[in-house]
Amino acid sequence: MSNALIHRILFTNSQVTGLALRLSAGAIFVAHGAQKLFGSFGGNGLQGTAQWMASIGLEPGYLMALAAGSAEFFGGIALLIGLLTRPAALMLAITMLVAIMGVHLPNGFFMSNNGYEFALALLGMAVALVFNGGGKYSLDRKLSGMTTNNNLK
Repeated sequence: MSNALIHRILFTNSQVTGLALRLSAGAIFVAHGAQKLFGSFGGNGLQGTAQWMASIGLEPGYLMALAAGSAEFFGGIALLIGLLTRPAALMLAITMLVAIMGVHLPNGFFMSNNGYEFALALLGMAVALVFNGGGKYSLDRKLSGMTTNNNLK
């Protein structure tokens, strides 16, 4: 992999905004991923999530549950520490698009009816991180050796 590509992946600005987005989205994604993968926080675990996903037509259920749970759990950890923020956020944005289109959209907007409002908020946070990176206090910034607020050309 070329240094230019690595730089583009790790590039971020010097704003603290990324920290606020990373910590809040990361904590939510880690918790939801842990529910799906491990049954933590009252979740159904991988087997239960797989059965549910298959029952709503997301097949193969086990693979979809593993993919969604892993994206949320490991992507959330990446956001929390600010490591590979852009790729992790992209993976999470795709996961939220699948959740919106495959699960929540038919239920309308509001969360009280299992609608898409919460997934849409998480999608917005993830997309913002794709565009802006992890910000001032991220491992991406440290690894890239950035000390100024330069823009990509």
